[in-house]
Amino acid sequence: MERYAKTFKVRWADCDVNGHMRNTAYSEYAIEVRMEYLTEHGFGFERFVEMGFGPVILREEIDYLREVRLGQSVEVDLTYVGLSPDCGRFRFAHDFTRADGKPSARIVLAGGWLDMKTRRLIPAPEPLAAVLRAGPRAKDFEELPPLRDRK
Repeated sequence: MERYAKTFKVRWADCDVNGHMRNTAYSEYAIEVRMEYLTEHGFGFERFVEMGFGPVILREEIDYLREVRLGQSVEVDLTYVGLSPDCGRFRFAHDFTRADGKPSARIVLAGGWLDMKTRRLIPAPEPLAAVLRAGPRAKDFEELPPLRDRK
């Protein structure tokens, strides 16, 4: 799949007292990009509720590279850096790029799919697995161990 990205204009509510984009705003923009991607591919909130499962983030790391300030535009992309064969585990990356083309941050997160009844991680159901297998892969993409092999 081709690159997937959305552009945001940094709002007052997204900034700290110094006029810089606050740390939690980075995560919120990344969430918006992931959820818009899934929604555009048939997996919006309602579909997850209907199917009884949803995404869960197990780890998130942010590297801040350059300031993003109030009123600036920032593009946030989504790429897969890892996926298990059963699509039950994933590692996604979000690169943040300012309007001047300079990278400003990178988020890498790991997660899976939580069954809402059992409260356990599950492999992605096939309709979602097909979406994930066709998604935008990073150059450094790696296959992750399936859920059953997780220690």
